[in-house]
Amino acid sequence: MELEIRHLRAICAIGDAGSLSRAATQLGISQPSLTTLLQRVERLVGGRLFERGRSGAVPTALGAQMLQRARLLLVELEAFGSDMAGRDGPIRFGSVHMECVAALYTRLEDALDDVTLVVDPSSTGLALALANGHLDAAVIAVDEEGDLGLPRGVAQRIVVPWVPVHIALPAAHPLASAPEVELADLAGEAWVGPPGAEDGSLTTLRAACRAAGFVPRIRFEVPSGAGRQLIAAGKAVQLVEPTSQGGPGVAVRPLAGAPMRMRLVFCWRRERLTFRQASRVFAEVLGAYSEQALASPVFRSWWEERGAALAAAD
Repeated sequence: MELEIRHLRAICAIGDAGSLSRAATQLGISQPSLTTLLQRVERLVGGRLFERGRSGAVPTALGAQMLQRARLLLVELEAFGSDMAGRDGPIRFGSVHMECVAALYTRLEDALDDVTLVVDPSSTGLALALANGHLDAAVIAVDEEGDLGLPRGVAQRIVVPWVPVHIALPAAHPLASAPEVELADLAGEAWVGPPGAEDGSLTTLRAACRAAGFVPRIRFEVPSGAGRQLIAAGKAVQLVEPTSQGGPGVAVRPLAGAPMRMRLVFCWRRERLTFRQASRVFAEVLGAYSEQALASPVFRSWWEERGAALAAAD
């Protein structure tokens, strides 16, 4: 057997998706078929390409080397035979409500000739917009174990396999000065419901709280700006992304043991972004997120110790 283009695409799909099941969905084949293909390629190259575990499929040293070369070959192949028809007009880029959205847009302006930005707290909404062609690319945050269910024509690449979810609480709260907060210590608090709750974030919150021995009292369903006002007024607490800077009257702290984690994924429609463009945009997305992480007095140490390495492992 010799290596074929479909083998390279499959290996890249596994590396980008971070798991065989998600890669199989993206490629439009069954997971057993993809597993068999991977095993054949591994026999051909003489070693394992991915280690499979709780965090998904992680490239081995050999796998990382093969991924790097395969991506370069696919870029050149696409450049050789690319048909630019259908790629006219601005790239419609969607993003979850990340703290780094302004820095991201600045970087996108440099990476793409023409781009418009849509911010949506709902990952499900962004995924549907991609599937329906209303968006061309997006950065989506989902539960670490969640599946976006994207159609075959939408490619995806993991920006960060997982980051911990943090908690925003009033600056005057007794726990605001603690280095980290035990979820169980928030049992008596009123909560602002997670944005985009239909994505499963509310279910994840309830499950984590149940494991900590209580049921969260969801008292507010409001936009993020109003949520911060309630927190600053001492009325509520709320889950936030770890890059959140808080604000006047709002303190952001890690949750002990990271009971809730999310995965950050870059997705794009193949007919709208070339592989080369997608690679450039991916780098800009990661760069914007890293900048925001390093600017956070709370999240910086975690990112320097673990996050940057997790992202670089792709």
